Amino acid sequence: MRILLTNDDGIYAPGLRVLRQELLKLGTVTVVAPATEQSAAGHSVTLLNPLLISEVLDDDGHTFIGWAVEGRPADCVKLALLELLPERPDVIISGLNAGSNAGINVLYSGTVAAAIEGAFYGHTAIAVSLEYDKKIYDFPTAARYARKVIEQILACNPPPGSLFNVNIPVLERGPIKGIKVLPQNISPYTEKFDRRVNPRGRTYFWASPEFLCPDPHPGTDVEALAEGYITITPLKFDLTDHTRLAELQRREWHLE
Repeated sequence: MRILLTNDDGIYAPGLRVLRQELLKLGTVTVVAPATEQSAAGHSVTLLNPLLISEVLDDDGHTFIGWAVEGRPADCVKLALLELLPERPDVIISGLNAGSNAGINVLYSGTVAAAIEGAFYGHTAIAVSLEYDKKIYDFPTAARYARKVIEQILACNPPPGSLFNVNIPVLERGPIKGIKVLPQNISPYTEKFDRRVNPRGRTYFWASPEFLCPDPHPGTDVEALAEGYITITPLKFDLTDHTRLAELQRREWHLE
């Protein structure tokens, strides 16, 4: 199996490195990932600057693992598929992200955006994220869970262009209770800003790292993640509201 691995935390992120080791048990792994952290970059792409790339070696200093790209996660997948990879990958994996990408966060996530880009091109793509609590990450254990979930998703023989979002709960809370396939929660998160004044008297703001979902809704990914379940959510990138579309198409429209 040929695997393309990317992320939004950067090619040197520990989550990507440990997930790569697990994925090597499934096949060959080529990494094409941002040179620097691109968290919450969403689906932005680079148009006005060149996309510089550089080869990256494993920690042994000898084994080639892939390319670092001076760009966004979506840029990385585009370059990988159109320019860098000699063969079409069988699956695209994005992660292992430091922090969950459940609920409405999929709209901001560079991790999910990279997977979406792969699905655009007709590849099965899976985004994988690890929830955190007080910045504690057990990446090796989470990577093993991630590999098991990825294996089971691929065993379902999803059609080309299939897209999945996987979230692993905080492992320090206790044993994983199981795996649930659930819809995305669409409730807005509570966000805060820290207002400050610099030495020159200019006001500035720091976005708080705490994103809380006050309404997790029963039967959604956010609720199950909080209860200690790994969640799988099939996604699609067709944003058309088909119910409203049909309603509007029945109307008569006029220019005057």
